Amino acid sequence: MKITAIRFAKLEVPLITPFKTAVRTVQSITDLVVIVETDKGVLGYGSAPATPVITGDTHGSICYAISTIIGPHIIGMDIEDLNSICHKIQHSIVANTSAKAALEIAIYDLWAKGFEAPLYKMLGGGIPQLKTDVTISVDHIDKMLADANLAISQGFDILKIKIGTHIENDISRIHEIYKDVSKRAIIRLDVNQGWTAKQTVYAIQKLEKLGVELELIEQPVKSNDIDGLRYISERITTPIMADESACSPQQVLTLVRSGAADIINIKLMKCAGLSQAIKIADLAELHGIPCMVGCMLEGSISVAAAAHLASAKASSISLIDLDGPVLGQYDPVVGGVDFTLSNVQLGNGAGLGIESINDLQEFTWSL
Repeated sequence: MKITAIRFAKLEVPLITPFKTAVRTVQSITDLVVIVETDKGVLGYGSAPATPVITGDTHGSICYAISTIIGPHIIGMDIEDLNSICHKIQHSIVANTSAKAALEIAIYDLWAKGFEAPLYKMLGGGIPQLKTDVTISVDHIDKMLADANLAISQGFDILKIKIGTHIENDISRIHEIYKDVSKRAIIRLDVNQGWTAKQTVYAIQKLEKLGVELELIEQPVKSNDIDGLRYISERITTPIMADESACSPQQVLTLVRSGAADIINIKLMKCAGLSQAIKIADLAELHGIPCMVGCMLEGSISVAAAAHLASAKASSISLIDLDGPVLGQYDPVVGGVDFTLSNVQLGNGAGLGIESINDLQEFTWSL
């Protein structure tokens, strides 16, 4: 089964409620869909959001990188030659991690379809049921409390609280939420690079004195502040998870060697796809570091790929943050992984298991 062409489409799904973090506010899930055609008529699907303030990728840059630079290197290759295809995807251009991720997802989808097996089984097998947390966007405290209680009433028992806008307000919000929901849910914090190292130590020590117990703190400082992460890790007992600081196997190795993080967050869009995510998971497991698998407000195509990865690599990926599809008002993808509130159920279909996609807007890309 050989690659013959690559097409593009767009999917847009309004969010149930705006997604707010320390760095952005988003109103809808807007994915660029990458469709890889083969000479057997079988299609592979991948997708990526535009995240210019995180990865630097836009939908325009993704289309350009794939159609003009990466795509010509893999057209005509046999899907069974997976490692060689991924090598060309990774080395045809630097950076452009979301473009590489979307294309790799489609390639892995086709690769598993060629063997008529679900992707997670091709990656080593695993349990096809996962349970995700849900994100509570940063907002005024009454709204955050209402969102937290609604999530708990829907069956979520792990809440990822977005903060990082103002240190004293953040401390107050965390304390209020913890008092209200701590007996009913586990709380994770995601600061989205919004604090300094000293602010983080100050905030967590203050919260600890107030009796607040947190499962983890995600990326409190800027992505390049490895010294800051280590400074925090040496002074507090709450586990520190690296997200934006852990965008490649090389960066993860630096974090592990420096003792700067207790947990690694794997996201396909920032690490450039499944081939690199697998390396990170294996590297972390080798050093006894647990991983989370997360997403970047993506729809169920790319998040399905992350779910298959999490199932196959459960020995190293013990934390799940794959709530993107349930934040939308509906899911346009038919078949594949079923995202129902906190429950993530992998199907038995080949590859990602996608049968069809509603509301798909195909387009011809050009400069």
